[in-house]
Amino acid sequence: MSTLSIVLLVILVVLVIACIVLYFLGKKAQKKQEEQKEQLDAVKQTVSMLVIDKGRVRLRDAGFPPLVVENTPKYLRRSKVPVVKAKVGPKVMTLMCDAEVFPLIPVKKEVKATVSGIYITGVRGLRGSLETPQKKKGFFARLRNKQENK
Repeated sequence: MSTLSIVLLVILVVLVIACIVLYFLGKKAQKKQEEQKEQLDAVKQTVSMLVIDKGRVRLRDAGFPPLVVENTPKYLRRSKVPVVKAKVGPKVMTLMCDAEVFPLIPVKKEVKATVSGIYITGVRGLRGSLETPQKKKGFFARLRNKQENK
């Protein structure tokens, strides 16, 4: 056996082991995510709120209680999260939002939101339906449009 075939065989074995490890880690993460979703669904409430402002802000700068910032993993503390500032009843609250729901939330309007703690999981219009925003075109789609318009 030549040295090239031995090197290729070792690389193949390492790749197979890496794929097996990633498979089991993925299954474990999926189970964990399903458990967290069940917990969120167990404590959800529907609340009427007036959205004051929304934006993507760093977790530290969002104005959450110190307990929330301490309980998040260190690698996520610097990342930007979707944050909504809303008036719920007489209180002005800062709430974290689901990434899929965030574009649907209108600013300066009243909505009915499904809230789980400080996390908004769903939203619907109080008076009528919500406007769905236009999806942004990707880089290659814009290039294709420019070529077609010429």
